[in-house]
Amino acid sequence: MSSSSRVALVTGGNKGIGFAITRDLCRRFSGDVVLTARDAARGRAAVQQLQAEGLRPRFHQLDINDLQSIRALRDFLRKEYGGLDVLVNNAGIAFKVNDPTPFHIQAEKFRSDTISEEELVGLMNKFVEDTRNGVHQREGWPNSTYGVTKIGVTVLSRIHARNLSAHRRGDKILLNACCPGWVRTDMAGPKATKSPEEGAETPVFLALLPSDAEGPHGQFVMEKKVEPW
Repeated sequence: MSSSSRVALVTGGNKGIGFAITRDLCRRFSGDVVLTARDAARGRAAVQQLQAEGLRPRFHQLDINDLQSIRALRDFLRKEYGGLDVLVNNAGIAFKVNDPTPFHIQAEKFRSDTISEEELVGLMNKFVEDTRNGVHQREGWPNSTYGVTKIGVTVLSRIHARNLSAHRRGDKILLNACCPGWVRTDMAGPKATKSPEEGAETPVFLALLPSDAEGPHGQFVMEKKVEPW
């Protein structure tokens, strides 16, 4: 069991924004920082790079699409720390697109404060079906699968935050979605306006909120500011 009582975990931490988030948390978070990656070799190489900088991240393999991998990480956290203090859910993939427009601008269909998980699933299924039939733009969807899925993740975050407020208020868990901006990564390309370190600023800001903070919670945050949804 770890000697540290607190732990922060970053998914997709082996490169890009996730790597920058992990580095900053290693410098500023009071506790252990766990870097996760789908590819164990790449994840361990990233940890070695940070160790060469004098930092001390831990590594655990995680494929967010593999239930067995998720359960193995859960068991590791329970055994080593008894739980998890901070989660930065950074991992993701995207097909190459040329539109850098922040996805929250495209979110009209998902703005309801009372939307349920079932309704969200229905909307996402409709997007898939409309895309399959070649009518998604006519139906009002943006021409970006990545953008729509990020809208879905943001809305799901708001749903989970609402449930936490209703059923686990005493645990004082804060849950937010954030946009790092247009960042120079393998995903966004070299013409993006921000460095990975700049893209990490808002996620790290949220990860380091004090334990007695009452907010933000259930919000969409960009440039360390709550954006209207």
